[in-house]
Amino acid sequence: MSRIGKSPIQVPDKVNVTLDGLSVTVKGPKGELKRTLPEGVSISQVENTLVVSPTSEKRKSRERHGLCRSLVANMVEGVSQGYSRKLEIVGVGSRAQVKGRSLVVSAGYSHTVEVIPPEGITFAVENNTNVTVSGADKELVGNEAAKIRAIRPPEPYKGKGIKYAGEHIVRKAGKSGKK
Repeated sequence: MSRIGKSPIQVPDKVNVTLDGLSVTVKGPKGELKRTLPEGVSISQVENTLVVSPTSEKRKSRERHGLCRSLVANMVEGVSQGYSRKLEIVGVGSRAQVKGRSLVVSAGYSHTVEVIPPEGITFAVENNTNVTVSGADKELVGNEAAKIRAIRPPEPYKGKGIKYAGEHIVRKAGKSGKK
């Protein structure tokens, strides 16, 4: 049995969970998330805890047990606290700014790149070089941060580009072989 799947999910007081078969809807102060779980698992609510359990001992059911528990736990945490991902822009002349809801990135190309966020995602910029992507859906926040990083991934020689905050870039020696 899954070690992750066995543990129950605590639901905070300000979060409301609605179960309809395999469909789970979670509402909270940061928004509303809805997901349909795959076949092979069942979810039940006892007071302020959610329990995900496999419906059979088949391999597919056991594989999905821990995954579904993590997905529902991420939904509960997302609507109560929210998620955020920070990015840093490194390089001379590279910067970002928010125009309306969208993010405009100048990353060394001949043109600026505009990133339009999906519903539920917000961008914030500090000092023109620190970008924060935030929202209630952990998957969506991670995907948008990855799209922004893909505009100009960090290069290994000088470390220029867009990187996650705290990300370590493995550096290479230049042509002269300096160390």
